[in-house]
Amino acid sequence: MMNVSVTMENETKREFERFCKDVGLSVSAAFNIFAKKVVREHRIPFDISNEDPFYSAENQERLALSVRHAQEGLLTEHELIEVR
Repeated sequence: MMNVSVTMENETKREFERFCKDVGLSVSAAFNIFAKKVVREHRIPFDISNEDPFYSAENQERLALSVRHAQEGLLTEHELIEVR
């Protein structure tokens, strides 16, 4: 076994410790789970992005097309379906 030191903001550490406790894990166990998943999958096991997908080029193009269709009166009427 080897010790690993991690530096993080105090509030993040407190919240992470609280989360781990709530789910019945130690901080060490949580980091071990993360490390094993990285090794097994050869990737970070979640998306890392600083962009809101709403502002992606693809979504902005789709929104622009929808606006053009609305301006040209090319709208499609749909029946409202209520879910209970």
